[in-house]
Amino acid sequence: MSPTRSSEKAGPAAGAKADRRKRAPQRAEKQPAPEAEESPFWCWLWDQVGPIAIAVLIALAIRAVLIESYYVPSGSMLSTMFIGDHVFVSKFTYGAHVPFTRVKFPAARDPKRGEIAVFALGRGPNGVICPLDQCPNYPAEGFVKRIVGLPGDTVAYRDGKLFLNGKAEEARDLGETFTDERGVKMRVLEEDLEGCRHHVLDIPGTGGLTQEPMTVPPDHYFLMGDNRDNSNDSRAWGTVHRDDLKGPVLINYWSWNNNRSWLAMLNPLTWIQLLFGEMRWNRIGTTFACETGPGPAAAAEPPEAPPANAEPAKK
Repeated sequence: MSPTRSSEKAGPAAGAKADRRKRAPQRAEKQPAPEAEESPFWCWLWDQVGPIAIAVLIALAIRAVLIESYYVPSGSMLSTMFIGDHVFVSKFTYGAHVPFTRVKFPAARDPKRGEIAVFALGRGPNGVICPLDQCPNYPAEGFVKRIVGLPGDTVAYRDGKLFLNGKAEEARDLGETFTDERGVKMRVLEEDLEGCRHHVLDIPGTGGLTQEPMTVPPDHYFLMGDNRDNSNDSRAWGTVHRDDLKGPVLINYWSWNNNRSWLAMLNPLTWIQLLFGEMRWNRIGTTFACETGPGPAAAAEPPEAPPANAEPAKK
């Protein structure tokens, strides 16, 4: 085989191999991964704090406009509400205030006679209590009482009896007694405020605060505690303006007999003692709407007998 002819045969094969090598994809060289960009500090801070801040804002909005919690600090509403009851108040019912202003949202309805309401009063020097429309510079403080007098009503209270528009409101003796934390025994009466039945307490032989007949001014309300002889209410400091009513009490969500300081509450043993010894589990879920309809005593009364000389009904 001649060298020339051999090179002619090898030439085309070698060229084809070279073409295949050219057309074959070249293996990509391994490139280093790009470095991750550092997030700005504010983005990192928002990721950490943002969800918590939003949750706090939602909670504050709910508290300002819809529902607010209130703690019962005194026994003026015994036996309906106990010291240590924690209740929810419906702020949108009477129209909530826009925060940090005197502007109010539209109300769902007007306050009703007989319902329990939370409201604000001013607390002045030496503990003096004054309605905020009369003492606007006093620090505001929450109170809870029952609405008794509406705008335009004439209210009086004497000899342990409530008079509305010249008429004594019915209060039946239930034959029961209630003993407070001081050991004082009181009669339990059932009062009927135009169809709103509720219990009130009375200490025999004591009249408590009195009220000479007065007309409730426009846009004002007269409020009293159910513990009539142990209540600092409108008989002492006057009526409350409509704008200072926060809302009606809805439900009791927590109740315990706790008068300990915040320092004592830091001790875990205090919580154990409260939860297992001072909790009122049976009061959780209690609502405070008025009972309506005739009372049990009235329902049990037999119908009046006809007079002896009454003629029999004709068939």
